[in-house]
Amino acid sequence: MSLATVFSRAQLGVNAPQVTVEVHLSHGLPSLSIVGLPEAAVKESKDRVRSAIINSGFQFPSKRITINLAPADLPKEGGRYDLPIAIGILIASQQVIAPDIEDYEFAAELSLSGKLRPVKGILPFAIQSLKHQRNLIIASKNESEVALLPNLHAYAAKSLMDVVLHLSKTQFIKEAQQAEGVMPNNAFELDLSDVKGQFQAKRALEIAAAGGHNLLFVGPPGTGKTMLASRFNTILPKLSMDEALATAMVASIKGARDVAEHFYQRPFRSPHHTSSAVSLVGGGSNPKPGEISLAHNGVLFLDELPEFDRKVLEVLREPLESGKIVISRASAQVEYPAKFQLIAAMNPCPCGFLGSQRKACKDTDMQIKRYQQKLSGPLLDRIDLQVEVLEVEHDDLIAGVQGESSHDVRVRVITARDLQIKRQGKINAELQGKEIDQFCILGDNERLLLSDAIEKLGLSARAYHRVVKIARTIADLAAQEMIAKHHIQEALSYRKFERFQQ
Repeated sequence: MSLATVFSRAQLGVNAPQVTVEVHLSHGLPSLSIVGLPEAAVKESKDRVRSAIINSGFQFPSKRITINLAPADLPKEGGRYDLPIAIGILIASQQVIAPDIEDYEFAAELSLSGKLRPVKGILPFAIQSLKHQRNLIIASKNESEVALLPNLHAYAAKSLMDVVLHLSKTQFIKEAQQAEGVMPNNAFELDLSDVKGQFQAKRALEIAAAGGHNLLFVGPPGTGKTMLASRFNTILPKLSMDEALATAMVASIKGARDVAEHFYQRPFRSPHHTSSAVSLVGGGSNPKPGEISLAHNGVLFLDELPEFDRKVLEVLREPLESGKIVISRASAQVEYPAKFQLIAAMNPCPCGFLGSQRKACKDTDMQIKRYQQKLSGPLLDRIDLQVEVLEVEHDDLIAGVQGESSHDVRVRVITARDLQIKRQGKINAELQGKEIDQFCILGDNERLLLSDAIEKLGLSARAYHRVVKIARTIADLAAQEMIAKHHIQEALSYRKFERFQQ
């Protein structure tokens, strides 16, 4: 038989659509052509495949070889098609007999010696293989990722010869499993108890974690804004299996090598303020995920917030609301998940010492206003908690007394989140429209207080709803069914920037 069909998968966002690799050998001048919208790396696979087949002890057919990657309108990129192409050529040339070939899918790049190399995006590939009940053969360095799926029959091979022996039922490859040193780890090196003083900022951090709210720290240099933000991850509950898989898929597409080690940890991304809009939200001719997608189900920390280009910050507005980012290009439209918590930090003025008790601010009113106006009103509306971080008292700094540990705070956060899930099926930050009216019921006194606050602070409708949701979270932390007046007052105290700009 001079025709062989082998299955693989492409990469399209977080999806992995099936690709059928058809190999046909015919009479004519020796040649190898690949059709089906292959990109440069796929076209170059013919040279890698030829050398790999010869160096593995097989003969490369001296015939006209046509390889079709179907469907033809789906762009194909990367070296993942090397292995299925090589297997297809060996089967079509009858050098390998593989009766169960339709039960397998293949993804690996080939070296010239016939060794298998890992590929990016193997986790979405593996999830689809499991869904379609096919076995998966990959490179050994991808083993730790596919082993995260307990019901998947995956085989991690080291070379083309290993794959051939397995398919011909001569010598079987062991099923993929986690190596001892690559087990999921949920330990943190940092702890909230490291932070001295800053009780209000810690309280805001706990509220943000409990309700999934966005948070902005404003304060002079050296007050602990970055230190607080870097410990935010330690008070968040670990990821569920579904959340962990969704997060790991994005990391796998980006080519991360520690996906298995940090499987249940929420991602913490901290891009530099020189980052471009594309690096933040994703993009490119073949759209790749950006920092906001790599922070999916985790934290995006933006330090020195006004130093980011304003256009870069404005692209965050839509994903902050929708939890996803759609990247459109002429060749394809790709959607990546981007449900993250934004934690940001900034100085109150260019020199940083506005309101400081230890050093006088040297900036003019115009410089301060220009600096603060780098952040647009619509972006600030989407940041639920805006907290002023004051300078730490010397006594608190020198004293050896430690604050609450991350573990203690995390227990309260998990309890509050469980209460929210039981009541409404989602955390408070995700409440929309009628859900806010249904689950954030206010009494007459609370409504009157909020009405006055809207007038004095000039809150938008979005900011109003965010204050109500914060108050709901504060009540949940106190295990109280109704939102009380003091919950509203505390929620309003975390809208510092409205007063800051007046």
